Amino acid sequence: MRSRQVIDVLDYQGQITAARGGLVIRDQRVPLEDVAVLLVGNHASISGGALSMLAKYDVTLLNCDWRGVPNFVGNPWGSNSRIATRHRAQADLSLPRQKSSWQALVRAKILGQAFNLEQVGSSAATRLRLLASKVRSGDPDNLEGQAARLYWTEFFEDEQFRRVPGAEDHCNAMLNYGYAVLRGFVIRGICEAGLSPTLGLWHRNRSNPFCLADDLIEPFRPAVDATVHRLLPLDGLEDRSVKHELVNVTNLPMQGTGETVLTGIYTLAQDLALFVEGEKVRLSVPDWQTPFASEDG
Repeated sequence: MRSRQVIDVLDYQGQITAARGGLVIRDQRVPLEDVAVLLVGNHASISGGALSMLAKYDVTLLNCDWRGVPNFVGNPWGSNSRIATRHRAQADLSLPRQKSSWQALVRAKILGQAFNLEQVGSSAATRLRLLASKVRSGDPDNLEGQAARLYWTEFFEDEQFRRVPGAEDHCNAMLNYGYAVLRGFVIRGICEAGLSPTLGLWHRNRSNPFCLADDLIEPFRPAVDATVHRLLPLDGLEDRSVKHELVNVTNLPMQGTGETVLTGIYTLAQDLALFVEGEKVRLSVPDWQTPFASEDG
């Protein structure tokens, strides 16, 4: 898979227009051949031609609010030749197969969290690995929730910390930002695989058009967590370098194999497509295993 870059123009105030093979931003031509995502803020205007160019090169548009947190994602209509077949297969996926895939996702997430705890020297990592081994089909015992409570208490070594989605304190704000960017890539991977992001495996919400993305993002969250842990001494999202590092999470190695978080996302989406069509017996899910020291290099 070729390198996929992120173009970050959150601070740009002006018009974004189309150019041959790319866009014009700040009076400069930006080629789109190797671009995966365009990040824009509240003060940029995008022409219809620019949107068409993004669609032509299969680039995802992430619009961000005044805090720089993504609040809108625009994906080109996919050209996957099996899209109709895969949507029908998703809708018809049996409950036991939905549950077994959720089991695999939860197990991989907990293993990634356990790895992070090992990196900070927490003995609770052993307990998380034990929980991961006990996850049953559909996770009826909510071991995901049990693992999360232990993980967040131990990981930042702060008994007062509480993981609250949407909260604006220093640590939660960085997690929210990192997860939001990551979710955009997951949605893109789902669409490229010819799947419907609305039809989830475990998540169910009639007002959520991205239930499947909220399923598939789970094993990749520990990569964001590890990056936030490393960045905590900095000034949060006010520091532009922090946003850059959080966007760059997708380029981190997922495991010792050299596969990045981004390729892991795309591979998982493609594997799920084969799984729902019955071409794979079980879903293969990667888990985060990259030592913190490797993130700088």
